[in-house]
This record gives sequence, C-alpha cells and structure tokens, in this order.
Amino acid sequence: MFVETINNNLKQNIMNTQTFNYKGTELEILRQRVETRGGGIEIDLSNLGFYNEKMTAFQNYLGGGVLGRIDNDCTYRNFRNDKLLKDVAKHLSMYFHSLTNPHKDEWGNRDFYDNQNLPVRAY
Repeated sequence: MFVETINNNLKQNIMNTQTFNYKGTELEILRQRVETRGGGIEIDLSNLGFYNEKMTAFQNYLGGGVLGRIDNDCTYRNFRNDKLLKDVAKHLSMYFHSLTNPHKDEWGNRDFYDNQNLPVRAY
C-alpha cells in the first residue's frame, strides 16, 4: 500500500505540479523523483531574485523501511546564512515530506519534525 501510494503521488505530481508555491511565489520544479527509498526535488530560485540558482531537498533510505531526515543543498554559496533561502529550504523540505509521507498510509505517517530528528544517511 505504501509503495502504491507513493507511486500515485509521484504520477499525480509529475502530471499536475510544475511549480512549487513558496508564500505566493511560483518556483519552477526542475527535477523531481519520489520513491520508497528516498528521492529528491530541485527548484529554480530565479523568481526570488536568485537568478540561475537552484535548491534541492533530498531524502535517503536508512534501511528497514525507514527514510532519513530531509536535507537541502543550494548552488547559492552559504545559503543557510540567508534568512530567505533558509526559509525556502524549510518549506521545500516540508513539501517533499508530504510527498514521501502520505497522510492516509499506515507506514508513512511520521510527523515532519519527528522525521527531522533522524540522521540524513545510515553510514
């Protein structure tokens, strides 16, 4: 059921979502892959004034059916020191969590903040 739910979410997101809405600003989704063993999403930050810059949220598989913490990366140097980009990263992570942890699934109901207490990778 979990795999089927993620596959349905993936199909729905590929078909319906070409943008990520950050507080009313549409940011283009460049790549998106959601699987039972993690995946990631990449967005373009140009609409926020960061031209030719990209941000990702990604999640690794820890083993035993557990996905790790969602982490971020960005082509903008020291993005974690920029208040706006730090907030975009958090919202992008929360959005990606909603894709990998559907509400109606008995296995994928981990709270975002609980999930963020896990390690990023198993080794």
